[in-house]
Amino acid sequence: MPIPVIRLTDANDVPIRADGDYILYWMIASRRLSWNFALEHAIDQAKTLAKPLLIFEPLRVRYRWASDRLHRFIIEAMREHRDKLSGHRIGYYPYVEPTPGAGTPLLSMLARNACVVVTDEYPCFFLPTMIDAVKADLPARLQLVDGHTVVPLRRADRTFTVAHSYRRWMQKQILDVIMDMPKPDPLKGLKIPAFAGVDKKILRRWPAADIDRLLSPGGLDSIKIDHDVRPSDVYIGGETPATQRLNRFVEKLLPVYGDDRNHPDKRATSGLSPYLHFGHISPHQILSAVFEQESWTPDKASAPNGKNTGFWNASVPAEAFLDQLLTWREIGFNMSFRNPKDYDQYETLPDWAIKTLNKHAKDPRPAIYSLEQFQRAQTHDEVWNAAQRELVTTGVMHNYLRMLWGKMILYWTRTPQDALNVLIELNNKYALDGRDPNSYSGIFWTLGRYDRAWGPTRPVFGNVRYMTSDSTKKKLKLKGYLNKFGPDATLFD
Repeated sequence: MPIPVIRLTDANDVPIRADGDYILYWMIASRRLSWNFALEHAIDQAKTLAKPLLIFEPLRVRYRWASDRLHRFIIEAMREHRDKLSGHRIGYYPYVEPTPGAGTPLLSMLARNACVVVTDEYPCFFLPTMIDAVKADLPARLQLVDGHTVVPLRRADRTFTVAHSYRRWMQKQILDVIMDMPKPDPLKGLKIPAFAGVDKKILRRWPAADIDRLLSPGGLDSIKIDHDVRPSDVYIGGETPATQRLNRFVEKLLPVYGDDRNHPDKRATSGLSPYLHFGHISPHQILSAVFEQESWTPDKASAPNGKNTGFWNASVPAEAFLDQLLTWREIGFNMSFRNPKDYDQYETLPDWAIKTLNKHAKDPRPAIYSLEQFQRAQTHDEVWNAAQRELVTTGVMHNYLRMLWGKMILYWTRTPQDALNVLIELNNKYALDGRDPNSYSGIFWTLGRYDRAWGPTRPVFGNVRYMTSDSTKKKLKLKGYLNKFGPDATLFD
């Protein structure tokens, strides 16, 4: 069956060429070979036109915050793709740009002989701008496939500003939506013509990535990216590590997720956000795994109620996790998709938040720290410093502490606009799941997005929700966490 029509968009009006040599899948966001609507559509086009399929997976240099950490995570997944597609009928062409701009005409060259170019639609960071830059001049039809959310991006007719309203709307859509899931293994039993190979003239100018060399010690040194942000020693990129984490979570941690997820010492969170961000795992796969673990079927759902419990009629921890996956994650995609020019701008905060933050912008701060001090975890607060050290050393941060981390940056900067700049810089530079609609939701929640006014009015925060490290230490189990990410943790060589 074809993918849902609502997930497919033509980005230009160049005709599909039945006499082309192959179908080209330009893999830029859904970097996986399973549960992938874009790959599924590319395969469907190959079957329809009786043509081979080439997957072209590039990694450019010219993106902000490019670093060893981000590059390695992506290239680790490329290695898995190379190995899985070795000797396959589908062609695979990984390309890692050696210098800024070196790969600029490569897509166009590959598209010259393509029947159609299929790519991933991702409504955040530089990807929409990149699509806009190439679509008019690309010598082939360019088709965008929306596959990063369970509810299709175009299904909503408005931008949601609070979780309750989005949740109620999502609950009205979700039972229909989950009837159209991507195939777990679109490569299984595939019968299309074999890809003959990339043109040798193209390969001479743009050699396929030497993945093993790039992943060897010092393999990224010649590329002009930030080498101070080191690869994570906790997370390995790719579908297999992502699926292993998912399986461990649903089998071992989901039963205690409701009670333990906020306690850093318990480590009961899923750990899947880096894989979701880079497209190494699909939210559909996660949803399917939770449903299977819970023995859940659609007939168990209740009428939409807008609440975070009682709709699914699943276990309490499963309902809590599903709310994170389907409400809090996807409301961020709703914002970035419908507001592509300003989803990351201070002015998009709710009016009440802007009003109260501006009113208290000149309130005395208990401390003012520079970006460098924040970066090096040089504040007076041991909890905040530990959270920052976790981010810098591992590329992730415990979910609850990430909220506190953001609130304290607001408290320790001269203005809320300065706070926003620091939040974006630190999150996007160090977090494997940064530069993402979901992480922008977390950053802006710190300043009032998706929240309501709280009382009493407090200095600096005004009526924005207030958090403190002292209350956090009283509520949470984090002794082991503070020891692990204490002052002795090495942040920089």
